[in-house]
Amino acid sequence: MKWLQWLGLPIGVTILIALVLHEGVGGLVQAISQAGWVLLWLVPFHALPLLLDAYAWHVLLGKRTSLLFLWWIATVREAVNRLLPAAGIGGEIVGIRLARWRVTDVSFVSATVIVEVMVTMAVQYAFSALGLVLIVAWTHQADALRTIGLALLLSLPLPVLAVVLVRRGGVFHAIERWAAHLLGASHALLQGVDGKRLDADIDALMSRTGLLLRAFLWQLGGYMLGALETYWALELLGHPVSVGGALAIEALTQAVRHAAFFIPAGLGVQDAAVVLLAQIFGVDREVAFSLALVKRMREIVFGCLALVSWQVVEVFWPKGGVVERV
Repeated sequence: MKWLQWLGLPIGVTILIALVLHEGVGGLVQAISQAGWVLLWLVPFHALPLLLDAYAWHVLLGKRTSLLFLWWIATVREAVNRLLPAAGIGGEIVGIRLARWRVTDVSFVSATVIVEVMVTMAVQYAFSALGLVLIVAWTHQADALRTIGLALLLSLPLPVLAVVLVRRGGVFHAIERWAAHLLGASHALLQGVDGKRLDADIDALMSRTGLLLRAFLWQLGGYMLGALETYWALELLGHPVSVGGALAIEALTQAVRHAAFFIPAGLGVQDAAVVLLAQIFGVDREVAFSLALVKRMREIVFGCLALVSWQVVEVFWPKGGVVERV
């Protein structure tokens, strides 16, 4: 996975440079300057969608710890996945480690994170489908979005396969046995790992349809609230769109970013998607690229604050509150 990301990095950088050269810098600076410092309010606003996302995890955990603590972990998880070369699952691994500070049952915590990731995949597809419907309704040109719809359809077997494998049971127990054969049962990486119990905890969570549905709805609510960032940013940039337009731009931008998972932080790809999708709703190119840059700057500022808070907590957290490290 790491080599794939290193391969994708120059692709993303090339796309971003091409966008800057094509759009120019003067108009972008002017558009952002006209909005002013009020754009910085987008940084704390991002905490609200993450709060709903954290509540979905809170539900899966059976509310065994505080929502505020899980919200903070959610900010760190997102920052690790989006800003660090962590192969897309680094945030989840960090999240499990941090959650163990309050919930010491590592198998149960790991199971909730794995199930949450599968719920997130379902939410992403539902949100993307909503975006497709909204854009088709706006443009009345279904053919223009055939490529995006086809890409979503072609990528669907991967999450479906993941769910089927997990539901069959025994996946993590088999991985544990394979690792023990490869590394030796006494290897440090396998200490405290119980693949059989993890499989059982995942199966128990996956069998609770009502619980999964609640987590799904809370996460979907977070995605839809996150679309208000696009709505607000365009309002501040002087080119407002409808709420439906903002939802469509955000939904399909997320879809494109997840499809280009091998490019770190969706660099270039996310920005190009924002520019193209915003123009569909009548936003001129300079403002559309300004929106892409504003979203990127918000991501960097919010993510850096989360990463700094993580490191500060690692240093100053009372030793009595930390359980054995993974």
